[in-house]
Amino acid sequence: MKDILHIIISIIIFCPILLFAIVYVIGRKVKIRGTHAFGAASDVTTVCLFFSVPLAIGVLWSVNVGAILVILALMMAMIFTYIDWRTKKEIEVKPLLIKIWRFQFLILSAAYIVICIVGVIQSVLEYLLVV
Repeated sequence: MKDILHIIISIIIFCPILLFAIVYVIGRKVKIRGTHAFGAASDVTTVCLFFSVPLAIGVLWSVNVGAILVILALMMAMIFTYIDWRTKKEIEVKPLLIKIWRFQFLILSAAYIVICIVGVIQSVLEYLLVV
């Protein structure tokens, strides 16, 4: 049982798009509206992406960027809070946190896709240069 759980978690961390699809489909099956199901799927996937992106970078280039990722996320949160405070003067915490979290999803998803593409290109080039 422990091995099966380990395999499932490993697959989800290495393929967060699969997690996004599973959560979205489950959300639609339990009659959650499309935008809410998409939001729930992106929220769940963001947690996974915080592990996937540094892990993928570490596997490809042997560099630990976990701390840098957390620092960048906190800096983005501070920038969003400052902008929200300057434009509205009254900060509503829940909408601000949702905005920050969804932006993190967009940034991390784009980073993950770029890392995957670069990793595939790098592997192909290494294969071609060896053969």
